[in-house]
Order: sequence, then structure tokens, then C-alpha cells
Amino acid sequence: MRQIDPKIIERIEQLRKEIREHDYRYYVLAEPIISDFEYDMLMRELIELEKQYPELVTPDSPTQRVGGQPTKEFPTVTHPSPMLSLNNAFTIEEIKDFDRRVAELLEGEKYKYVAELKFDGVAVRLKYENGILVLGATRGDGVQGDDITNNIKTIRSIPLRLINPDEKFLNIEVRGEVYMNKTDFEKLNEERERLGERIFANPRNATAGTLKLQDPKLVAQRPLRFFAYYLLAEDVELESHYENLQILKRLGFPVCEHIKLCENIDEVIDFWRYWEDHRDELPYEIDGIVVKVDSIRQQEILGAIAKSPRWAIAFKFTPRQAQTKLLGITLQVGRVGTITPVAELQPVPLGGVIITRATLHNEDYIKEKDIRVGDTVIVERSGEVIPKIVGVVLEKRPPEAVPFEFPKTCPVCGGPIERPAGEANYYCENPECPAQVRARIEHFASRGAMDIEGLGEAIVDKLVTLGFLKNYADIYELHKHKPKLVKIEGFGEKSVQNLLNSIENSKKQPFHRVLYALGIRYVGSETAKLLADAFGSIDKLMKATPSQIESVYGIGPRIAESVYKFFHDQRNLELIEKLRTAGLNFEIKPEEKAKKKLAGKTFVFTGTLKNFTREEAKEKVEELGGKVSNSVSKKTDYVVVGENPGSKYDKARQLGVKIITEEEFLELIK
Repeated sequence: MRQIDPKIIERIEQLRKEIREHDYRYYVLAEPIISDFEYDMLMRELIELEKQYPELVTPDSPTQRVGGQPTKEFPTVTHPSPMLSLNNAFTIEEIKDFDRRVAELLEGEKYKYVAELKFDGVAVRLKYENGILVLGATRGDGVQGDDITNNIKTIRSIPLRLINPDEKFLNIEVRGEVYMNKTDFEKLNEERERLGERIFANPRNATAGTLKLQDPKLVAQRPLRFFAYYLLAEDVELESHYENLQILKRLGFPVCEHIKLCENIDEVIDFWRYWEDHRDELPYEIDGIVVKVDSIRQQEILGAIAKSPRWAIAFKFTPRQAQTKLLGITLQVGRVGTITPVAELQPVPLGGVIITRATLHNEDYIKEKDIRVGDTVIVERSGEVIPKIVGVVLEKRPPEAVPFEFPKTCPVCGGPIERPAGEANYYCENPECPAQVRARIEHFASRGAMDIEGLGEAIVDKLVTLGFLKNYADIYELHKHKPKLVKIEGFGEKSVQNLLNSIENSKKQPFHRVLYALGIRYVGSETAKLLADAFGSIDKLMKATPSQIESVYGIGPRIAESVYKFFHDQRNLELIEKLRTAGLNFEIKPEEKAKKKLAGKTFVFTGTLKNFTREEAKEKVEELGGKVSNSVSKKTDYVVVGENPGSKYDKARQLGVKIITEEEFLELIK
């Protein structure tokens, strides 16, 4: 390695430090102290020096924000702890119900809330090691997301290196929202329109589309911003969410200034009312507020159910409304045969989005609102996302408008339809209805289910139309038709072989993914995991009564009845046998069961461990089905004590929690 003048090294470090400081002042504090020209001169000097001395370029250098190469696809990463989605409250009564549930679960303990704005953007996870950004990932399905690190690095309000972190905050995870200001969004759309490109529907749509771009240089041209709203630090016993937000500020992250520590739910409601009236004054879109229990210890006590925490909720604003003309009503058929009426609307802007379609729910809803084709209707964005028709402007009704009549047969296949007693929806009774077949196969092959690459919507549509697929079990028969498949227009030897390879690889998917792929009504990916862990095999689940299914923690009566009904339908049983013959996993394998020996157990580590780093110990517990907490509570099962234990040891003794040595922990995980 060539000798480099120490003054050159010193100058490069000085430039990086200055540029980081100016980035922080400009993009986070909005308080620049130098002109754009002066900033450009500093950056130009650094770029020139790094060109002369490429061996001195580091990943956290400001010049590397646009340094990533285009990628063909984003690698998948697993989140160490799930990125949970929030349940919603739309009324004061619902937010007070949330408060009552918190009070009951905390059994008389005092608690506070942190109220924050709910940004209409894209959730991401940032990982820092030794103070340097090493990973940026999307939320994905909450368990797995896409590694978009190079794109994240282009967002200048996200620090590549933490600002003067304490030693205990060198290795952290930060969660937050990537968003776009309204004026930046408008300029972006104006430019796209000028260039003849398709415009984005809203700032969130533009943000999500930008983060999916394969070339970081293009991402860097888009005006993305970031707000941090959650901190995770494995080696630190964090106490207060509100204090954590202040820590994030000190570490160099932009944190929204509109945050309030509330003593009670009434203060939360006041905060919500204020921002519902003043949201249009903000430079970015919000669709409500987020309410979180402040104490991290109490968050641990409250825990989560399925994909949502019990300690936080989104309190949505009253939906916005607009009037437009109902041009027609079409009927969509879903994967379980549900027939859903959809309103075809004269395009109308609503909350920054052009609305052309809206849900009509079911026949009863149409009759109750007396909605007719030709009516002027009131459209609402429920929770600022899903458009629906909430009423009719009767004085504008044309004389030719007549009541809508639900058809007697399926709009797709012409087969019989039925409305079961006590249900609001009609269902197509033909299991081979092309619309159902397509939707079920698409779900089965989707990324969160069997993850069959190359079996997307267009390919499924073609294979169903040509008669190769009549149900998802037929996927595993496609190899028999390879000579015919390669002759189909748009296919070829290589693409067909890649598809067949992906189908073969899908047989390795674990039982819970297969269970989710079956498309049982109300059974999402998290519910499938609960059922798989509880019963261990599809045979035991098929024999279970509704009450036995409902006894699984997190499973309600509606889900239990749906699961029971699914496994008592002869057509479904026939498909399952075909899938079993094809070699899919219908039970948790012995080696997987062995890994679950700590299922349901919560561990806390304190002190220095001899045989593991803290992260390695955490990974070992999670591999075996347990979980690791940062704080000790009555619900903690084990506190593992290393050398020089901290306050967690004293807390465990005080609460009577079982304390074990590292050697005893090693025995547990053998």
C-alpha cells in the first residue's frame, strides 16, 4: 500500500466531518450556516481527494450517498423483531376502549402515552454497527423485507454515521418513515407530466415507487425525507419511548417536533382534535396520530397479538369526502368465491388521490344506501386509504336511475351463487370458476406463501386460460407439460425451466407457509404460524374441533369456524392429498420441533457473557422459539446473569424471577 501524507488523511477526515455537520444542519435542523456554493466546494474537494486516493474511501463518506450500483433485485432480509402493523381507532369511543384495555392489562399501574403524528409514507428499518449505517430495509410483510441499503443512503436526512454516540448506542436499530413533502411531490409530478411520464397518485405512492427503483442514482434525484420514531438498543435497558425520541435527536436523526407526552387519554384526544383541524398546515401528509404507551417495560407487559402491538394504536382522522357520478357497478370474484360489488366512478380528486373506483361492500349495503347507477354519490377515503361510497345526493338523482339487482349467477363463470344464512356476501359455488382459480393460484404462489418466482398474475392468467391450471395443486403437475409450455408465445426453454425449478424449490417451504398458501378465509401469515405451532401437523389440525382451534391463543371464533369448515370440504381435502403426494410439508419436522424447545419463554440477559455476544445469545433463544426482552417484568421466565450484572439482576431478585448462570443457560439450549 502506498504511503499517504498524514495531512491528506487529516484533510479528508476534516472535510467529511464538516459535510456531515452541514448535512445535519440543513436536512435535519433546517438551519444551514453556509451557502449552497460553499457546501458544493467542500463536497467537490472531498470528491477530488477520494479520486486521487481511492483506498481512503469509506462506506460512511458523504460521497457514497449515490455510490451504489444498480441491482437486478433486492435481497430479502429477516427483521430480528417483527415490524408490527397498528390497529386503528376511528372514534373517541374506540380510543377510550383502547385505553380501558391498557388499564386492565397493566392492573392498576400508572401509565403515560406519547402522541405522535401518523405520517403517510413508507416504514423502514435502519441498522447501525459501530455507529455506521450497515442496513436499510423495507417493512415488507413485517417479518421479512427488502434490503434497500443503497437507496436509503441517498436520503440525506438519514445519517451514514451517528453523531457523537455514547458507546452503548453504537449498535442500534432505528425505525421510521420515509416520506415526501407535498410541494416536492407536486414538482415531481409536474416534471413527469412535462416529460410525458405517468404521474404518481399521491406522495406515499411516489415514495414507495422511488424506494423500489433499482438504480440509487435515480433515487437520489427524488426528494425523499425521513422521520425516526422508534429506537431499539440490545445492550441498553431503555425506559421511556419519549426519552428514546430525544436520544434519536442527539444521535443525528430527524424526529418530528409535533410530539406530546400525555398524562391521560383525554390529552391524547385533545392532540388528535388539534391536528385534525391543522393537518393542512403541515408540509407533508398525515392521516391521523399514533398513540404509544411511554414505558418500555409496560410495552413489554402489554405485548402483541398476531401482527399488532397492544401498547400502540393509530387514531385516524375523520375521512375526507367528495361528490362524483356513479358510472356503473361491476362484480369481482375473489379467491374464496366472494362476490364484491365495485363502483366505477367519474374520476374525482380526493385527499391528493384521483379516485375512479370504490368498494360497495355487498348487496345489503347497496340497498341500505339505495345506490343506483347514474347517481351523484358521496365518496370517502376510509382511513385515508380505501375509497368507499357512504351516501347518495338524492336531489341530483336522474329519473332513469333504477335500483341495482344482484345477479342470480356468477358474473365470471355463469355458475350458481349462494348467500349463506347470516352472511352479507354472495359466493360463487363453482370451485373451478376462472376468477377464483386465478386468485387462489396467485395467492398460493405469492412471496409470503410458497414464493414461486415466475408465477405472477400474467403467467397465471395465461396458464389458466390455456387449461394447464385448474387449481393450485396443478402447479406441481406442470413439469409433465414442459414440451407444450416451451411452445407458448412469450415462453421459452430457459424461462419454463426456471419456473419449474422455482416450483420444485417451493416444496421446501415450512408447514406454516403451506398452511397460509392454502388460502383459508381469515387465516393470514401470522395466524398460520399460530396454528402450525399449536397443532404441529395438518392431520391434527384437520381433526380439531372449532373449540379446540379457538383455544389457541390469538385465534377467535370466526377464524376457528372458518378453519374447521375448510377442512371439512371434500374438494379441499382432495387438493391437500394432491399437494401431499407432490411432497409439500404438512407438519413441523422433528428438527424444527427441536428448535422450539424454548417456545413461549422470555429471557433477559445482564452482565458480560463468556461464550456469546449478546446478539448471538439472542439469536440462539429465538432459534429455539423463545424471545429476548430488554427489561425484567413478572412475565420474564429467565434472567441470565454474566459477569458484572447490572440493575436487571436486582430487579429479577425483587420480582422473584428465576435467575440462571451462563452455564445453566448452555444446558437449557443443548
